[in-house]
Amino acid sequence: MKTRKRKINESIKDIVLSEYKKGNIVINTHEGLMTTKLTEIIEQPADGLLYDLNRDEATILTFINDRKWINDYACMAVIRELKKQIEILKDK
Repeated sequence: MKTRKRKINESIKDIVLSEYKKGNIVINTHEGLMTTKLTEIIEQPADGLLYDLNRDEATILTFINDRKWINDYACMAVIRELKKQIEILKDK
């Protein structure tokens, strides 16, 4: 059982890394893995971006029992601030 799970994880890892080299990202959704262009996903507002990445506040807080939520929350805050600063720079 462990060997099969390991092969699946390695296969997913290969997909994620391969797509990243092409300028894409892989997102795990309720419909399965989806691929999108990195340059396109970052064009959307912070709310949409964080939702697509399952890193919006509501989603993060559902994982409160996994201490990983702390870094996820920090990541969310950084993304929001970066998007805000980008918008300020675009307006100048």
